[in-house]
Amino acid sequence: MKKMITMSLVAAATTFAFGSTADDIADLQKQIDQLKAKTGKINAQSANDNIKWGVDFRTAYDSVNYDMANGDTRKNSSLASMRLWLNMAYAPDSHNIFKGQLSMNKAFGADFGGYDGAQSRAFSMGGMFDWTSNEALTDNNLKVRQAYWLYLGDEAFGADIPWTFSLGRRPSTNGFLSNLSQDDAAQSPLGHLINVEFDGLSSKLDLSNITGVPGMSFKLCMGIGSTNATPLFTDSTPYAEDTTDNISDIKLAGFIFEPYNDGQYIVKTNYYKAYDLVDMNLDGMGNPTGSMAQIGDIQGAAISVLIDGITEEGYFADAKLFGSFAWTKSNPNGEGVTSPDGSGGTVNSVGMLGSTESETGTSYWFGAYLPVGEGSEYGTVGLEYNHGSQYWRPFTYAEDTMIGSKIAARGDAWEANYTYQINDALSLQARYVNIDYEYMGSQGFFGNTSGGSMKIDDVKEGAVMWQQLGGTQDPASAQTVVGNLMQSGMTQEQAIGAATQMGMAANMSSQIVESAQDFRLYLRYRF
Repeated sequence: MKKMITMSLVAAATTFAFGSTADDIADLQKQIDQLKAKTGKINAQSANDNIKWGVDFRTAYDSVNYDMANGDTRKNSSLASMRLWLNMAYAPDSHNIFKGQLSMNKAFGADFGGYDGAQSRAFSMGGMFDWTSNEALTDNNLKVRQAYWLYLGDEAFGADIPWTFSLGRRPSTNGFLSNLSQDDAAQSPLGHLINVEFDGLSSKLDLSNITGVPGMSFKLCMGIGSTNATPLFTDSTPYAEDTTDNISDIKLAGFIFEPYNDGQYIVKTNYYKAYDLVDMNLDGMGNPTGSMAQIGDIQGAAISVLIDGITEEGYFADAKLFGSFAWTKSNPNGEGVTSPDGSGGTVNSVGMLGSTESETGTSYWFGAYLPVGEGSEYGTVGLEYNHGSQYWRPFTYAEDTMIGSKIAARGDAWEANYTYQINDALSLQARYVNIDYEYMGSQGFFGNTSGGSMKIDDVKEGAVMWQQLGGTQDPASAQTVVGNLMQSGMTQEQAIGAATQMGMAANMSSQIVESAQDFRLYLRYRF
């Protein structure tokens, strides 16, 4: 069609060149206008009938290192990976928009899709919780990372309040502030509290017109983090509630209130509550059974501030500073749960995060992003530091490091990165993350089994005492330890209790990460 239109214009122009009257000229102009209108109509129809695609392809090299509490080191100095995002968008009119993202994330020459059976797939690749199914290295299959419908409204409640409503697999990773190190635009919600893939809805009210405060808005978010249902062909009642583990749906609700945002000074707050959270069941010997049990609820809140341009002009006009403070509070159910395998085991004690009481955790996070050269001509340098207390527990399992979430650290974490835009499509980044853990359980679930927050120095001290009192890897050596403790003046009951604690510490120390480091170098194509 475009070729035919071009030929018609050429023919008309040729006729005009060999002589014409005023009527001819007017007729020619009319034909040209008609052809232009037809071209515009064809282009508009073509755009409305097709999804707009974008490509984001990252190849990365990581060197990861783990220092264990027993003095061992585990590492991988040559982890190569590739991540593909296929972005899509479609807008049939000015009010309705569809957005989606297909993803592949894998290690070079490897397929972790069925690695180590169903349990590993459930926890890291979306079999049970699909919070990290596109962030974990899996296989070369495309998976849905985002798929949602967005409605843009003009007036809520008959007032000058623009509003939105969205439903589907929401963009809930790389949120505000966590996006900076990823060199991405900020998504929802705040990265200090939530950074997981999630299915749900959101609705936002833009309050700036009626309040006169730049950027003021209120956003409600709700979703389901796990659905209790039996899959097809598991039994004779597909998708009925699964009574094997007696686990309900995991639900989350909250809001994001933005009190001020003029593009330079940005303030955001976030509150949520998550219901019916889980931890792993233990058997009678204290080992994970592979099943889950629900242990309580948790709530959290955060306030984050970003200064995007410290000065109006000069070097610091392109500099960014931010600070954020967050709070979480656990609400345990207060009763143990018997393992469904009949072994008589329970979730480790009756609490959450290593305590039988409701506990409060806090975290603070600061950072700066500074241009290299005028207008970031030679890239940007970023520096970040965050600290979490003993009972700190955010939903940041999908944070993009190979060593786990640095924001979740019960201890100290710092990061340095350098990002350089080579051309319109290619960018390069070097990034180093270091995490020093003070307490256990930073990357675990919400109960006492994997999320318990025992002080790591206490575990190390217990392991050393076990060895000094004659303890070995042989459980029978506990009798030697008990005997030595009784000789020091303890009663038999006291000695058995102390020996049990020390033996557990010696057994755990080889599995506890005391510090972790990740160096990453990537080349990224986006267009």
